[in-house]
Amino acid sequence: MICSVKQSVITPTINGSDTIFRRKNPSTIQRSLILPSLNGKKSSNPVLSMSKPLHVSRVESFALSKPQKRSLITCKAYEADRSEPIEAPEVKSEAAKKVKIGIYFATWWALNVVFNIYNKKVLNAFPYPWLTSTLSLACGSLMMLISWATRIADAPKTDFEFWKTLFPVAVAHTIGHVAATVSMSKVAVSFTHIIKSGEPAFSVLVSRFLLGEAFPSSVYLSLVPIIGGCALAAVTELNFNMVGFMGAMISNLAFVFRNIFSKKGMKGKSVSGMNYYACLSMLSLLILTPFAIAVEGPQMWAAGWQTALSEIGPHFVWWIAAQSVFYHLYNQVSYMSLDEISPLTFSVGNTMKRISVIVSSIIIFHTPVQPVNALGAAIAVLGTFLYSQLLTVETSTNCSKQALEQVDDGGRLDHTESLPNIKNFIRQSSDRPRLGNFMTHVMYDERTSMSTAGDLQIRVAVCQ
Repeated sequence: MICSVKQSVITPTINGSDTIFRRKNPSTIQRSLILPSLNGKKSSNPVLSMSKPLHVSRVESFALSKPQKRSLITCKAYEADRSEPIEAPEVKSEAAKKVKIGIYFATWWALNVVFNIYNKKVLNAFPYPWLTSTLSLACGSLMMLISWATRIADAPKTDFEFWKTLFPVAVAHTIGHVAATVSMSKVAVSFTHIIKSGEPAFSVLVSRFLLGEAFPSSVYLSLVPIIGGCALAAVTELNFNMVGFMGAMISNLAFVFRNIFSKKGMKGKSVSGMNYYACLSMLSLLILTPFAIAVEGPQMWAAGWQTALSEIGPHFVWWIAAQSVFYHLYNQVSYMSLDEISPLTFSVGNTMKRISVIVSSIIIFHTPVQPVNALGAAIAVLGTFLYSQLLTVETSTNCSKQALEQVDDGGRLDHTESLPNIKNFIRQSSDRPRLGNFMTHVMYDERTSMSTAGDLQIRVAVCQ
């Protein structure tokens, strides 16, 4: 995100007592530039400083005493890949925000429930999870290619380095996707999702023993109900199947590595949200297709297709199309939601989504459930919720502390985030008054040429 401070030909006076350029290095040549005084005077010899950094408190502070006069300096923000400034939106009412979040969650949950229902119907009639997984990725890739071609969505700007970095993410995503589909072909949808709620345990173990990351004791304690609940649900499952159980476990591990590779490799990349998932689907499709042909093959698919059509009829084709379309849509909405809501809110929605899938699948498919099995599922889901809450709060606190420490020291952070992520960071911060309204601490961009009537381009310092 870029802030643009525009100065008119009438230049503010110079005064050493109210400088906004501060000395960071004794060898740096600096001059002082202040905001306009109450009685702004014209100057024929304007001077701009080339030193750094520059501190901007709030947009509202750039104003003259008389309301009818306009400020000599205006401050607007625009993203790095846009030339037009982004007008700051008005503060929305609390009710409007709740409605917006509710719409995101309702859409996300509905799409996920519908996908799982049609996916299970297809797998019951056509037990070929490798082809089913391939069709899901192919449908999503085709939908995004059409969107880009018709300009419904802007195509991302990528290069070879982007696809190279995305490759390990796509490998992990492919393994996780296929493993989860294999699991659902062998066991009930509810059981697969109960086991998949144990993903946080894999995340902590991999991060701790392979990456050397440490977590507070509260996070480790939250794993106890997750592991215990999953174990209780597995032991008491009436239709237990080892292939289905191992498929869900492998899916958990694969998605943990997908998140790790994505976080480390894709940091600072310009592609995000909907387009990021589209690129991920396309690369995963290229990886999965040859393996699907080798494992199952066209002969098995043809025989299974004829059997399914004879038993189900034309509705089977609709089931295939529906599960493929809804798979892409629910993942797309999930990635888009991350750009609009905070991770803490997202974790709550993810937990409720899993509960809705488990309950709806039990009702629709009449899955027999014992009380002890239901208790294990409830404990596992509750543990997942506690884990996500504790981890998100811990991450947010550390991020805020890091930002404030570097801002206080006059330093700059390494990463420049997109506008939605800046909003999420500010919204989560434990010290919002000091962070201000999206523009607390900014650094002067040395690569930008300056002129007396030109623009000063400055970069907002944010925390990743």
